[in-house]
Amino acid sequence: MINDLSQRFFRSRLWKSVFRHGLPNTPKNQSLVTFTNVFLHLHSVKSKVRSMRFTTTFWAGGISTVLFFLLTLTGIALMFYYIPSTSIAYDNMKDLEFAVSFGMLIRNMHRWSAHMMVLFVFLHMCRVFYAGAYKSPREFNWVIGVVLLVCTLLLSFTGYLLPWDQLAIWAITVGSTMAKYAPFIGPQIRFGLLGGNIVGQNALLRFYVLHCIVLPVAVLLLLAIHFWRIRKDGGIADPGDTVSANVIM
Repeated sequence: MINDLSQRFFRSRLWKSVFRHGLPNTPKNQSLVTFTNVFLHLHSVKSKVRSMRFTTTFWAGGISTVLFFLLTLTGIALMFYYIPSTSIAYDNMKDLEFAVSFGMLIRNMHRWSAHMMVLFVFLHMCRVFYAGAYKSPREFNWVIGVVLLVCTLLLSFTGYLLPWDQLAIWAITVGSTMAKYAPFIGPQIRFGLLGGNIVGQNALLRFYVLHCIVLPVAVLLLLAIHFWRIRKDGGIADPGDTVSANVIM
């Protein structure tokens, strides 16, 4: 009877409206499961054993992705208590440390995950470069990776101002002043970042929006493209294949 009910459920309109296929018990349905699922579709159909070893990739890309999602979760938790106002932002951070249950734990997880993400994205880029995994046909994905590195650094930079303590204010003052000396559009970049000529309420609000909405959405979209391109380019690059290709050329 249970078997009967389950079969009827898998043939029902509800199941087909969500999954568009039957159980993955035939080669055709197994292919449909992959092709119609956005998460499974990002992965390669098959991967070489060597490319999956720790010594090949050091898992730096995967660790960076896990850290990004950890930052997203802890960041959402912090947003319930933080208000981007110069008059109370610092007090909010102190409340998180001393008055909110597990507030210090969540804030420290967010802070250390941010530092570790910068480190692991950099290590991932180094690994890709020294393994020659940026070469044909992966040039476009290398560019996406470079943009992701820039976004990671910008996330770290924009988050620096949010505690609104002396260290944050003066660090952003120095950073935005450096941006002013960029060729041609330096003053406009600084004015756009600060929303004026001083580090004040406008700057805090703009950094908050960039840190919590604009940059995370950009990183999420770029990550999806990045994973999709890995699949389309034949999976994770195998250094052995790269060396062989160079020898043939």
